[in-house]
Amino acid sequence: MTVKRRNHGRSKKGRGHVKLIRCDNCFQACPKDKAIKRFNVRNMIEAAAKRDMAEASVYESYDVPKVYYKLQHCVGCAIHGRIVRVRSRVNRRNRAPPPRFRQEFKKPTGAPTAVKASA
Repeated sequence: MTVKRRNHGRSKKGRGHVKLIRCDNCFQACPKDKAIKRFNVRNMIEAAAKRDMAEASVYESYDVPKVYYKLQHCVGCAIHGRIVRVRSRVNRRNRAPPPRFRQEFKKPTGAPTAVKASA
């Protein structure tokens, strides 16, 4: 019989049963290993409030803490919300993770020079 996916759309591998989770969008019951899982990282406060907080703060630089939460979607909601895309039969074989688009922070190029005081 022809098989659409090598893992049958799951990552169970030898477990007989997997607990169900609820989709964060539609609350549909979905096996935990089949669900599409993504971590969402956001600042605790938005940019406008961050600027106001920086002006009112005593500290010169304060890193606002981030909120990390895990989103779990059923396959239907993940496709509808464009979290994952439908791939062609040839591209389904590609198991490499998609490229990451991360900001690279530039380091200072030169070392700070000390100013000599004349005596």
